[in-house]
Amino acid sequence: MSIRILVADDHGIVREGLRMYLQWDKDLEIVGEAADGQEAVDQVSHLHPDIVLMDILMPKMDGLQATAVIRKQFPETEVLVLTSVLDDAVIRQVIDSGAIGYLLKDTGSDELCRAIHAAAGGQVQLSREVARRLMSRQEDRPLTQPLTEREMDVLRHLALGRSNKEISLALSITEKTVKAHVGNILEKLGVSSRTQAALTAVQSGLVPLEEQPHE
Repeated sequence: MSIRILVADDHGIVREGLRMYLQWDKDLEIVGEAADGQEAVDQVSHLHPDIVLMDILMPKMDGLQATAVIRKQFPETEVLVLTSVLDDAVIRQVIDSGAIGYLLKDTGSDELCRAIHAAAGGQVQLSREVARRLMSRQEDRPLTQPLTEREMDVLRHLALGRSNKEISLALSITEKTVKAHVGNILEKLGVSSRTQAALTAVQSGLVPLEEQPHE
C-alpha cells in the first residue's frame, strides 16, 4: 500500500520539484497540494493523507498553525515539516504542535524519501542541526507518575526512531500494547507527541543524541 502525501508549500516550483523527486519512489503517492495553511487543513479533511509535507512560511494560515490544527483534528495524519527556517522558537513550536519531524530544505531527495517512509511508520525525523538545537534548549519535564519498566523499554525504542511494529517485534508484544504504552508514556511525561517523548528521553540520558536517527 502506498504512502499518501499532501504537499503544502506556497511556492509552485517547490511543489512541482517535490512531485518530480518523489515520483521515483513507487511507494509514495502525492494525492494533493496546498498553497497555504488553510488549504492544507481543508485538503487533509477531504483526502486524509498519511503524511503532510508542511512548509512554515505561508499566507492565510502559516505552517505552525496548520500543523497544530491537523494534529488536533486529524491525528492519524502525520506532519513532516520541510522548511528553510532554522529558528529555535519556531522549531520548539513545531514540535510542541505534534509534528513528527522537522527537516530542512537542503535535505537530499533520497533522504527525504527515507524520512517520509520512516515518518509514516511513526518514527521521529529531525535534521541533525535541528536535533542539536532542541537538545540545547530542552527543559526537564516532571513526571506525573513514574514510568514502569516496560514503558521505559518502549521509550528507549521510541527515542531510537523505531515504529510501533518494530517495537512490538523487539519486545515481543502486540502493536496494540505498544500503542497503549506510548499513550501512557506521553501522559506521564506531560507531552503530546512521540517527537517530544523521544527528545525527553535523549535529554534525560536514556538514549545518547549520537544514537538517534537523523537525516
